[in-house]
Amino acid sequence: MRLAMSQKDTGQIEKRAGYTDIFARNMAGLSGRTVLQIVPSLGRGSSERIVLALAAALADVGARALVAAEDGSMISELQAKGGIWLPFPAKTRNPLAMLVNVRKLAGLIRSEGVDLVHVHSRAPAWVALAATRLTHKPLVTTFHSSYGARSSAKVLYNSVMTRGDAVIVHSEYTAGQIAKAYPAAGPRMRVIGAGVDFRDFSPSLVDPERVARLRAEWGVAAHEHIVLLAARLSSLRAQKNLIEAADLLARRGLNQTKFILVGEAPVKSVGRDVEALIVAKGLQDVILRVGACADMPAAFLSAALVVVPSTEPEAFGLTSVEAQALGTPVVVSELGAVAETVLAPPDVPPEQRTGWRIAPNDPQALAEAILQGLSLGASAKDAIGMRARQHVISRFAMERMTAQTMDVYAALIR
Repeated sequence: MRLAMSQKDTGQIEKRAGYTDIFARNMAGLSGRTVLQIVPSLGRGSSERIVLALAAALADVGARALVAAEDGSMISELQAKGGIWLPFPAKTRNPLAMLVNVRKLAGLIRSEGVDLVHVHSRAPAWVALAATRLTHKPLVTTFHSSYGARSSAKVLYNSVMTRGDAVIVHSEYTAGQIAKAYPAAGPRMRVIGAGVDFRDFSPSLVDPERVARLRAEWGVAAHEHIVLLAARLSSLRAQKNLIEAADLLARRGLNQTKFILVGEAPVKSVGRDVEALIVAKGLQDVILRVGACADMPAAFLSAALVVVPSTEPEAFGLTSVEAQALGTPVVVSELGAVAETVLAPPDVPPEQRTGWRIAPNDPQALAEAILQGLSLGASAKDAIGMRARQHVISRFAMERMTAQTMDVYAALIR
């Protein structure tokens, strides 16, 4: 039977993590202060959700939470959480327009009595850097990705994110990449795991009917296991690894298992290549492409295993975190920040694992990990699921991220 952790259980984990103490400390340090966040647009991306969570947390401790953005579908949600939207042309990358924006932003900082500015994107970060230097206010920057650069011009452009008085990164991997490229940023860097709102990704809140409906849509029988890969088909590499692993397992006699590929193919030729490889392996009845999925909590909960066979390093492992939040074990590549989201040997004993970490681009290793995951008995599966949920809540909860970020704010304002 699949584990279920209540909101009360979640709250106990968060209390043990010390969020209450940090909240009280920040209330004393930030009450009555004004913090301005800047983001190009308030759309529905993960970085924008972090902006809204920080605004809500600031309002909760008695601070004014301003957000300068050009537009966005989440403006009303921001206002409902206690934030204030300031229309600002933060999307522009035109150098002349950015120069004009420096004056505009400096004027906003002065007229609104801003105590600190926090910027979440590179183009407005150049504007914020100049404006905060003019107004003598502290600047916080957040790397929401590792911003790969292949030219000296791009290295210079990206460098603005290292020029804050505090530089927030979401993983040790990203911190290492930045420290190599911009050694001077090291002393100002803070590793704060990206916050995930676990209210949607709670087993107790996912109606079993949602799971049953999804399995029926996919044509998966009640007795069949699901191994799920959720990723855009931007290239064939990650999907190819799983297809090759599924082929190896089929040859070894694995049955009663469906491999589900969730995600759209923005380039049609990639989708055709995936289909062609499935047909070439004779796995049409085993591997199913289902396109986009509107109910990812139910999708993760339906799976016996979620695989993230990354072939390129990523700055954060959102899929892995969300799957573990629902108690579903994961198999990830030992690559980039995704590996940091999973407890596995040799870092912990086997009985403390929350998933498997494997060498990248190794279908054989992927097949072995899948087989181990599918071979778990009911008690072992429940135990690994409970550990996985406790692990990600203690490390990646939105409350933890906001509390630690407000600690940075309070220290700079002091």
